Amino acid sequence: MRVLGIDPGLRATGFGVIERAGGRLRYLASGTVRSGTGDLAARLKVLLEELGEVIRRANPTEVAIEKVFVNANPQSTLALGQARGTAICAAVLAGLPVAEYTALQVKQAVVGNGHASKAQVQHMVKRLLALPGDPSPDAADALACAICHAHGAGRGRYTLRGRRLRRGRLL
Repeated sequence: MRVLGIDPGLRATGFGVIERAGGRLRYLASGTVRSGTGDLAARLKVLLEELGEVIRRANPTEVAIEKVFVNANPQSTLALGQARGTAICAAVLAGLPVAEYTALQVKQAVVGNGHASKAQVQHMVKRLLALPGDPSPDAADALACAICHAHGAGRGRYTLRGRRLRRGRLL
């Protein structure tokens, strides 16, 4: 299983690619896609194209993405949702199944505490993947999402037709 984890954001979208073989996780790549400034449509196009390129290079078999949380600023929530939708579209256009996880689920899977800090997530990602240094915060969140998915073996995964998978079977 090769998982592309995505931490969506309009300014910076983190990505991380890991491979699971048996019970072992192996780090393959990570980074951040920056959409720049300008009008929303142009920025979303940058995200779509750059994530498409990440998918082509990394050749993942599955994608795990963090769900949007609602914050006090509705405009920020809306922009985050649009960036997240664009990331999902990049995966779907590549024919990949997409799984969605809340920040609480990701932190619980990686740190063991659903209310862990960003620093704790970075530290555990570094340890779990035996990285030489701390990944950037956006990349660490994306790698954590991929780790969560690899540990959960696809719970919450949807096919392109929108039918839910459970234990490898369509429902």
